[in-house]
Amino acid sequence: MITVLGGKRRGCSGPTRRETLKVGALSLLGGFFSTPALAALEQQRHSAGPPARAKRVILLYLQGGAPTQDMYDLKPEASSEVRCDFAPIPSSAPGIDVCELLPMTARVMDKTCVVRSVYHNGPCHNNQPMYTGRDEGLRDEGARASDPPSMGSVIAQYDELNHRRTLVPPYVFLPCALGWGERRVKGGPHGGFLGHRYDPFSTTCKAHVAKPPDENWNPQMVLGEPLLNELDLGDGITLDRLSRRRGLLDQFDDQLQHHENTQSVRQFNQRQGVAFELLTSKAIRRAFDFHQESSERRDRYGRTLFGTSTLLARRLAQAGSRFINVSYDNMGKRFGVAQSAWDTHGRNFNMLRRSLLPDFDRVYSALIEDLDDCGMLDETLVVVMGEMGRTPKTNKDAGRDHWTHCYSALLAGGGIRGGMTYGASDADAAWIKDRPVHISDICATIYHSLGIDPEMPVYDRTNRPIPVARGGSALTELF
Repeated sequence: MITVLGGKRRGCSGPTRRETLKVGALSLLGGFFSTPALAALEQQRHSAGPPARAKRVILLYLQGGAPTQDMYDLKPEASSEVRCDFAPIPSSAPGIDVCELLPMTARVMDKTCVVRSVYHNGPCHNNQPMYTGRDEGLRDEGARASDPPSMGSVIAQYDELNHRRTLVPPYVFLPCALGWGERRVKGGPHGGFLGHRYDPFSTTCKAHVAKPPDENWNPQMVLGEPLLNELDLGDGITLDRLSRRRGLLDQFDDQLQHHENTQSVRQFNQRQGVAFELLTSKAIRRAFDFHQESSERRDRYGRTLFGTSTLLARRLAQAGSRFINVSYDNMGKRFGVAQSAWDTHGRNFNMLRRSLLPDFDRVYSALIEDLDDCGMLDETLVVVMGEMGRTPKTNKDAGRDHWTHCYSALLAGGGIRGGMTYGASDADAAWIKDRPVHISDICATIYHSLGIDPEMPVYDRTNRPIPVARGGSALTELF
């Protein structure tokens, strides 16, 4: 455990030094000293990318794989074993119907584009395709140092190399690191071969439900809030009390050079990346204090974990963060709240009715309307996707199983033309009928919206150039 000796005196900026450590200020430092690709990247000068349409991205990540044919690609004429149990309703976009359990989402479909022909060839529940565009050669869901970097990591490094700094972390993951609720680390949203310097800054959280569910496929809305709390950095590094912030960084530099081959330093690869100065600033404390929001606005997003995290994402976007991920995580193993993600293998329609769709409906519509009201929607790209879709036919347990061959994603704001669809699925929402969109194309579209060339290379540990979008092409017709 890293220890700062001495009393809990207040610094001029507010928190004690101990409190600053609890916030997680040190979690980035391991990456500062191991960035094998940085030298290669410094050698290149990025050519001008496309004109930037957006300043930032908010990704609502529906972990587990949402059944989008029960949300915004309904097939009411399909057979009983395929079609949704819920009726379609018209939306604010002529010709685009959504599920009757999404009445608030229906109001903002004129600002939303539905891409109905997304696919990838990777394993089910593997998150790398969505965050990196890579879907080949994936062994499992784990994270490895050789993985390609996530979109948020690329954006964070791109801004650093172009001398763009923010007062808040550029890449943030809410309400917890991917897989934290299942007590494991999942690959995809990390710095990969760019180094842990570019991992996202992650909060943790506490989660609970109003009444414990009686069985796994009978969930309730998950309540809770994202937290900035103490992160255990492991044993082996001790620091004397330091009087100045810069002194702390210098001390870490000396300690880490001395212990660079110890397990304590290697354990930094499990931590997030954000500079110490960021966490001692008033700007970040103010951005993370979502309790400053009015009761009306908090109620509009909902007091669920997903809703509160998305409200915090809007605050971070307003404060300058460039890529903010909000995951609908599965908290079952850590907090015992049953199946809380979108992996609807059993009683699919019951799960959608009781918790998943009402929560999503409130949160997505609140985010779009809030961004629009405060004048940020045109410069904020909002993306909704998960790691796959669900089978066209329901199984013997009235659930839908894994399906990567055809599903939908939503894009809004950031110059996207709302009120339209792109691509099409067949009559059963099983296979792509028109204009297939590989998940790398979605990644390329996100880069394109920020003015980053999807063909821009990053360099792996052998100095091999890898296009950031893995060969994907931006869907320029959406803008």
